[in-house]
Amino acid sequence: MCGIHGIYRFDGQPIALDDLSAMGNLTRHRGPDSEGMYAQGPCGIGIRRLSIIDVEGGSQPLSNADKTRWLVCNGEIYNYRELRAELQAKGYAFKTGSDCEVLLHLYDAEGDEFVHRLNGMFAFALWDARRSRLLIGRDRLGIKPLYLLQGRGFLAFSTEAKALLALPGVSAQLNQAAITNYLALGYVAAPDCIFEGMRKLPPASLLALEGQHMRQWCYWKVPANIERQISEHEWIERVRAQLDASVRMQMVSDVPIGAFLSGGVDSSAVVGLMARHSSQPVSTYAIGFEGGAAEATYNELPHARRVAALFGTRHREIVVRPDVITLLPKLMWHMDEPMADSASVTTYLVSRFARQDVKVILSGVGGDELFGGYRRYLGDHYAHHYRRLPHWLRNYATRFADQLPADRHSAARNVLRLAKGFIASAEMPSDARYRSYLQVLDRQTVSALLLHPQRASPDPMDQAFAHAGEQDSLNRMLAVDAQTQLPDDLLLLTDKMSMAASLECRVPLLDHQLVELAASIPANIKVRGGRLKHVLKESLEGLLPRDILNRQKRGFGTPMGAWMKNGLAPLVQHALAPDVVARRGLFRPEVVAQLVADHHASRVDGTDAILALFNLELWSRIYLDRRSHEDVTLELTAHLP
Repeated sequence: MCGIHGIYRFDGQPIALDDLSAMGNLTRHRGPDSEGMYAQGPCGIGIRRLSIIDVEGGSQPLSNADKTRWLVCNGEIYNYRELRAELQAKGYAFKTGSDCEVLLHLYDAEGDEFVHRLNGMFAFALWDARRSRLLIGRDRLGIKPLYLLQGRGFLAFSTEAKALLALPGVSAQLNQAAITNYLALGYVAAPDCIFEGMRKLPPASLLALEGQHMRQWCYWKVPANIERQISEHEWIERVRAQLDASVRMQMVSDVPIGAFLSGGVDSSAVVGLMARHSSQPVSTYAIGFEGGAAEATYNELPHARRVAALFGTRHREIVVRPDVITLLPKLMWHMDEPMADSASVTTYLVSRFARQDVKVILSGVGGDELFGGYRRYLGDHYAHHYRRLPHWLRNYATRFADQLPADRHSAARNVLRLAKGFIASAEMPSDARYRSYLQVLDRQTVSALLLHPQRASPDPMDQAFAHAGEQDSLNRMLAVDAQTQLPDDLLLLTDKMSMAASLECRVPLLDHQLVELAASIPANIKVRGGRLKHVLKESLEGLLPRDILNRQKRGFGTPMGAWMKNGLAPLVQHALAPDVVARRGLFRPEVVAQLVADHHASRVDGTDAILALFNLELWSRIYLDRRSHEDVTLELTAHLP
């Protein structure tokens, strides 16, 4: 796990090592163990390394025997031992025990097709000196990020966008075209980036630069062929076997390893399978909350303790309080781009906590997106029954729902919030209804909010639905998530927040073989009636007890919406005050004020919308106003009660 960066000049001019060093300095947190760089002709590549495999001998950049090919790679190749043995049998000699060295020899043996042989999470840059060709690539699911900047006569890349700002003549500017989609989704979807002039390399993509030419292509897609002839029992057995293989494979490490544990199905399954394959107690880490009803709603420590006791783990916990809001400026700096997801706070804190003991962590991220774990996936199921009600009764329900409060921070109010959202969207077509579940702000509100509407980038949700194929509605929803929220929200957040603590986070539920398997399972086996993740839960029978398998889903976030109404209200009022909004010049102050007021009165649940605006303002102060995150933190702290 590392941070990589580099520059390719189309005009053939040599690369300044000082530029590579400056880029690496800004990603030191990703690789505190060592620094490396190499430049030849028009190409220079660099790395900050967090050593996991071959701690002593695996320094990068790596080269082949005659030093005609050079590589930097961020991530882990889990099947490197099998690939290494195969290549050695063909006569290839290895200089290190690094998992990444297999890329060099596979490229020599198979050319660009070598990427299909890799099982892992990765972003790499491979310089082929014989051809004066640079090949850049990203893993299938987008677990590892990669940013691109094309300037006058050059293309630069980095794991983090901030490193590109270190280059001469490059300064942070807001990409106005990305704002509309950011407000709609709460994140900036690839290939867009919040920085003007930058873009993200999409998941499962390769980019080749040779001479004056540049070519980019996609090498893998989630398969869309549903296999209906296989019995449910056979699916359960296949999922069980692949889950076990994925976790076992991703436990390879030369340094201490642990797991995040919330007590939910996904993290509990990962811990249980780790315990099965470990000769020592697994180290587990959990995060929780103390306080009132809102904190109790999000607190999962009792569930985590139950799973820890079940598998005899070495378990540790931390408790979070509202003043963690002062971490947000630092987290915005690490994130590079604003995001309306309070899980950034919890992920960073539990990562920093775990890093005291371990260097590698396994997470349950991805299980919901593979097997149908979110309540929103039941929308079509319940809408079908709802539309069978008499028209007069549905009209009454709509009028009644308009009066319901919208608040997610107690069990009862959350049910009312979900009912309100469901009734409001029940008459919509399937795709539009699913969009309404995911959006932070609807198109009408976004339009009203923008002071100067800009030409927006193509809508990522529309594009994702267009590419989802003619599948059943559940698998269309899962395919859309795999193209949007999964890589550009959950995985980006997980990578940036864990690496901010110099911790490598692995996601075994997103092993591409498990993803391909899950994508071929019929909808009625993934979700049976109203039972979410049916096939996954059945595959875990015997590993996890029924009460864990069937307990209600709770996201890995914070009670941020409740805090914004209470202890954090002064901070929201400060950062989104009418004069502050007016000076920034992006939004109509009166519309922002109405959003805050409606949230405070529980007319709407504005948690994500307010967090999107709040984080964008913090990001602007750090990157556009060029203030340090420490300075912005001091300002926030002064407004805490």
